[in-house]
Amino acid sequence: MLDAGLVCHLGVTVDGAPLVLPTGYGRIGDVLYLHGSSAATSLRAAEATPVCVTVTLVDGIVYARSAFSHSVNYRCAVVHGLARRVDDGTEKLAGLRALAEHMAPGSWGHVREPTRKELAATLLLALDTTEASVKVRSGPPGDEDDDVATAQCWAGVLPVVTTWGEPQPCPQLEAGVAVPGYVANRS
Repeated sequence: MLDAGLVCHLGVTVDGAPLVLPTGYGRIGDVLYLHGSSAATSLRAAEATPVCVTVTLVDGIVYARSAFSHSVNYRCAVVHGLARRVDDGTEKLAGLRALAEHMAPGSWGHVREPTRKELAATLLLALDTTEASVKVRSGPPGDEDDDVATAQCWAGVLPVVTTWGEPQPCPQLEAGVAVPGYVANRS
């Protein structure tokens, strides 16, 4: 499930208040890597403190015969643990590569690697995935028998399907630069 998602939500406590932010991530084995600006209060607050990372995939909206029974079909992974700051240069580069390859497969080998300045401006956290759980809801509505017998409205599932669109080149891209296969094959 972690490999199927693109964005996670990082839950931390900042100045005594809960905060949840969308964050890019990548995974190497049992370690989840999260990144952001080294100036980000949320990521700095996540260092060596309990955090919660959630990845949710929505598969459909469940229409029931009663408003109470409407639902969502989804798959969700929740990882709890202590995040640690990655300072080791080799691990940091590997974690950033995992993140880039998770979000944009095939791109790492075609782009410039981060400079020292960019690495210094990037905070990378590592979170062990051994404390994780998965929750799934699938199937049709769970209507009450009375509602099935008397309600005269449509009930069922409206699937949610995420697809890739057509690549949109950067306005500053030189003429004649073709869309590479690692981008074109995703759309």
